[in-house]
Amino acid sequence: MAEIQSVGVIGAGQMGNGIAHVAAQAGLPVTLVDVNPAALEKALATIAKNMDRQVQKGALTAEAKAEALARITTATATESLAPCDIVIEAATEREETKIAIFKSVCAVLKPEAILASNTSSIPITRLAAATDRPERFIGMHFMNPVPVMKLVEIIRGIATSDATFAAVATLAGRLGKTTAVAQDYPAFIVNRVLIPMINEAVQTLQEGVGDVRSIDAAMKLGANHPMGPLELGDFIGLDTCLAIMRVLHEGMGDSKYRPSPLLVKYVEAGWLGRKAGKGFYDYSQTPPVPSR
Repeated sequence: MAEIQSVGVIGAGQMGNGIAHVAAQAGLPVTLVDVNPAALEKALATIAKNMDRQVQKGALTAEAKAEALARITTATATESLAPCDIVIEAATEREETKIAIFKSVCAVLKPEAILASNTSSIPITRLAAATDRPERFIGMHFMNPVPVMKLVEIIRGIATSDATFAAVATLAGRLGKTTAVAQDYPAFIVNRVLIPMINEAVQTLQEGVGDVRSIDAAMKLGANHPMGPLELGDFIGLDTCLAIMRVLHEGMGDSKYRPSPLLVKYVEAGWLGRKAGKGFYDYSQTPPVPSR
């Protein structure tokens, strides 16, 4: 399989704009697609702002920033992805949404193009089976925020070819990422370990073992974590944490992966974390304070 020379990204949210950022900065032309034109405008503004931070820190020149931004093309139609060597899906963590996207994009991709999903938990083999190219389908799970975090999990489905794996591993290296190869089990490596820890912190809060500040301080100072688990859950998005726990619970069939009822309650209330302005912390105040 030839080296990947052009990248398509589906979804202009936090993960999608980060993937577009690092690909463009690595010298690759990028087509960023989202059905919402406002999301595309916001994504370009976010990328420019994040690159400005890199310029201020001396990690990027102003000229390199301008060149990277010029490599990004935006569109609302999947047809614009037709020339891409790889298309990375970074849509919401709902299986039915992802499968609908794959069916749409497969209709326009060239036969040799690779499809990758940034899913954080959904089985790659199952997603690949819904496409016309399971041998050229792979998981490429970036960490948030993409321009800062160095890891990419690469997950092969049962049908993923050696050539596809090699091409994607090479691409990850070009993007400046270190790879961890994960087997295709629910939530892979990072979220298999991380999200149950956050869920257990929520359960610890529900049972009154500690309050929000105590739980986060205990893990920051007692386990040397840079963020407490409740703070981190807010950063990830409590709806995403719940979706991953449900995938783990269903996929593993083990009661230890049962989502905490309090986590369910927060999501039902719309308290999804930072992006909603409220989760375990209330972000309408500076600094944020526990919401209950």
